[in-house]
Amino acid sequence: MALARQRFFEDGERPSGLVSEAVIQSWVRCLQAHRRPDESLSFNPVTASRIQSALARNRLLLETAAGELSQLHDTLAGSACTVILTDPHGVVVHAAWAGAHADEALLPLARRVGVDLGEASIGTNAPGVTARTGQPSTVMGGEHFFGAVRAMHCAAAPIRDVHGRIAGVLDVSSESRPFGFDAAAVVGMFATLIENRLMRAQSSEHIVVRLQASPALLGTPMEGLVGVASDGSVAWVNTAAARLLGVAGPAPALRACDVFGLELGRLMALTREPAATPHRLPNGLNLWLLARFQSRGNEREIFGLGAPGAAATAAPAPLPAPPPATAQAPADSTLRASDRHLIGRTLQSCGGNVSKAARLLGVSRGLVYRHLQRAAPGTEPDTEPAP
Repeated sequence: MALARQRFFEDGERPSGLVSEAVIQSWVRCLQAHRRPDESLSFNPVTASRIQSALARNRLLLETAAGELSQLHDTLAGSACTVILTDPHGVVVHAAWAGAHADEALLPLARRVGVDLGEASIGTNAPGVTARTGQPSTVMGGEHFFGAVRAMHCAAAPIRDVHGRIAGVLDVSSESRPFGFDAAAVVGMFATLIENRLMRAQSSEHIVVRLQASPALLGTPMEGLVGVASDGSVAWVNTAAARLLGVAGPAPALRACDVFGLELGRLMALTREPAATPHRLPNGLNLWLLARFQSRGNEREIFGLGAPGAAATAAPAPLPAPPPATAQAPADSTLRASDRHLIGRTLQSCGGNVSKAARLLGVSRGLVYRHLQRAAPGTEPDTEPAP
């Protein structure tokens, strides 16, 4: 490390092979910002108003990450590590550690909520580099740009939202003690768990499809997740799903029928299956799929699911086949004055888009879904009066 720093800071040579390219690029950015490696540093918190603003903006991230952060803290309880969660800009919004250590001088300052660990403030460090590049990073000892923090060791991984943007950075840091384990792998696994949970939390009125080559991998950091909107479009995908489906991140132009080879009605029917089912994708992969409606509060009624926990048995049935075309219904027709045939014709004209069909009929989507469910084979005749 001393040789790498000498080559870069004294001789002006790139120490390729001695440190990672991510570290070299960070050093370059620090020099371009007219910073000096021998500068003194202070971990000053940002203003109180910015602290409150950062906590408010990251409320959903903090809520959804709470379980994984607690589990990560328990996992590292026997080490001298601190768990740090920052916002997309590198400002600390959460920190946890097993206990104070006498030889810690920097970590007690760095892990305070509101401290800015961004590259522009602290130079080369893992959470700052990850917030800047969006890529996992590890910065060990002398790889830090500033000599004042070379006692630190840190590994960080990004957490992305349903839009593919950086929602936060998860970091594990240690002072004066190199990691005795693969910190990058540990932090990456927990960052993925938080990311998957955050994506599900950000989804509403979506069918969330879990997929992997083995059903044993569902519910783990290796599972693929795909959010399908009510019009059959792919709203979001996580990294694992993007790799399995052969797509480059979120692509709103994708349709569920293209990536799964399943029409929306069939995908809706999969939500009734109590367990994962095997399915061959159009790209030839044989994967296991588990589909569930992801909704919050009263949105369960929108999908006609009833009480929580009933999703496996009470999900809407596939769309019924439309009857032969007849005369166009009046524009002001409503579900109260129509029957299943009108619903089928309207859905067919709308390409299966329940939301659009409901607007044309002048009713809620929940009513359309419930009538479709009663109209499905094996259900009771539609004798219930329209609400």
